[in-house]
Amino acid sequence: MKIRDFRFHGRGGQGAWSASILLARAAIVEGKYAQSFPFFGPERSGAPVESFARISDNEIELHSKVYEPDYVLVLDPSLLLQVPDSIMDGVSKETVLFVNTREDGAAVVKQLGFKGQVWTIPATDLAMKTLGRPISNTAMLGALIRATDIIKLSSLYTEVKNQFGERVGEKNVTLIKQAFDQVQKYG
Repeated sequence: MKIRDFRFHGRGGQGAWSASILLARAAIVEGKYAQSFPFFGPERSGAPVESFARISDNEIELHSKVYEPDYVLVLDPSLLLQVPDSIMDGVSKETVLFVNTREDGAAVVKQLGFKGQVWTIPATDLAMKTLGRPISNTAMLGALIRATDIIKLSSLYTEVKNQFGERVGEKNVTLIKQAFDQVQKYG
C-alpha cells in the first residue's frame, strides 16, 4: 500500500485529533506504519482545527502536514461555509470526502464544486442519540472504514475501548457501527 494521507477538519473539542490518533493506533495494531498529528493555532473550544494521519505498509519518512489528502473528513458541517478553501486545499478528483451532514452528497458537491466521491453521514445526530453529546469523531471513522480498506472495524473497536474505557468505549463502538451502516455514497 502506498502512503494514504488523511486530513480531518473540525472544531476544538469535537475530537478531530482524537480521531486521527485512533485511526493511526488501529493501523499500528494491524502491523502498519502510521502517524497522527494536529495543526491548530491558539487552542480554544470551537475554533477550526485540522489534524492529519498517514498510514502505510512501509516506513513513513515524510514528516509534514498533509497537503494532498487522499481522504478528507469534515466533522462539522458549518466549516463547509466558514473555511471551504481550507477544506478543498490540495483536494483532487481522486480525493474521497466524508462530511458530517444531514444533506445528501449532491448538496455537498454543489456547495463545494467538488468533482470527486462524497460520503455523507448525520454523525452529530447519531452521536447525540448514542452518546448524549455532539462529538462526531468516532462516527466519522465508522463512515471512513465502510468506504475504504484502510483498517478493520475490529482494530478500531479495540483502540476505542483502550482510549475511552469499557463503558464509554462500548457506546462509541455502537456509534461506529451505526455510522458504518448508515453512511451514504454519492458519486
